[in-house]
Amino acid sequence: MKQPPMKQILSVLLIASAGFLTACSPKEGEGEPDLRQVRVVTVENSQVVSGGAVTGEIRARIETDLSFRVGGKIIDRQVDVGDHVRAGQVLARIDAEEQQADLAVAEANLEAAVAQRIQAELAFARQQKLFETQVTPRSALDQAQEALSTAQGSERSAQAQLGSAKEALSYTELKADQDGLITARNAEVGQVAQAASPIFTLAQDGPRDAIFEVVETLFLGREIQPEVKITLLTDPDRQVMAKVREISPTIDSSTGTVKVKVGLGVDVPMPLGAAVQGNFLYEPQAAMVLPWSAISSKDGKPAVWVVDPASSKVALRIIEVEDYETGHFIVKQGLKPGESVVAEGGKFLRPDEKVAFEKVAAQ
Repeated sequence: MKQPPMKQILSVLLIASAGFLTACSPKEGEGEPDLRQVRVVTVENSQVVSGGAVTGEIRARIETDLSFRVGGKIIDRQVDVGDHVRAGQVLARIDAEEQQADLAVAEANLEAAVAQRIQAELAFARQQKLFETQVTPRSALDQAQEALSTAQGSERSAQAQLGSAKEALSYTELKADQDGLITARNAEVGQVAQAASPIFTLAQDGPRDAIFEVVETLFLGREIQPEVKITLLTDPDRQVMAKVREISPTIDSSTGTVKVKVGLGVDVPMPLGAAVQGNFLYEPQAAMVLPWSAISSKDGKPAVWVVDPASSKVALRIIEVEDYETGHFIVKQGLKPGESVVAEGGKFLRPDEKVAFEKVAAQ
């Protein structure tokens, strides 16, 4: 079979190539492809009040541990945790047999000392009369006077011992030193209590504090506002504004927290031991705030898409975030006021991509 000439083959290939190129070229009247629509916010310096919420507990301003001043076996306990007591009320007793025996001995010693003192007074009076009539020498009178002084001293000593015995007997009763609420109990009837060992904890009536264990970073480089909003966790409608009363100068080495006491009034509607939330706020400062939807990432670091208004092209820029808040974050470095940042629609952007953007107000 005869082969077609080479000139004919080349002509066919050129015609086919021209048709392919014509099919691939854009049609007449078509423009550039549609631009991706995004929403941008303008970076501004605004006054920002940030902070955080910490959980704490309501406690009495003054709490005291009550203990027996002498040791012994507990034979009676009259109050329990949650009971309100009055000053001077008996809370518990220990076995007072030993103290009662000491008291009886002290009373007997005092009676003996009183009898000796009376006898010495009579002897001194007799020697004094005899000396006045010159029947007895001066030395006998002096001896009688010395014996009287010794007897009087013995009586005073016996009286002091009796007072100590009575006081020791009173120590067998544990009494409340102030009006208040029993918040802890550390002993039971039948237990042998050691002297000065805490038996009850008494929360005294009066002002109360909200106690918070705050992470130390809350105080680094920033000052918190003196007023704190306290909210009862079981009833969020119960809220009160109170001032910070005390910030511990030391850090708890085991927890890395700082104890903060917020002073409350006497009639605050929150019971002792109640769990509360404290909203601590920093002093206002100028900062650049962006919504969470604007955050992206570049090389494992936070970044945002910045739009060039002149060319409508985007660039991914690494930033430094100072703090993350609910619904927004605060930019420390990497942006300048007046720049446009993509707030919505930045998930599928590419560097130097041209976009159509609409400006929206920053949240």
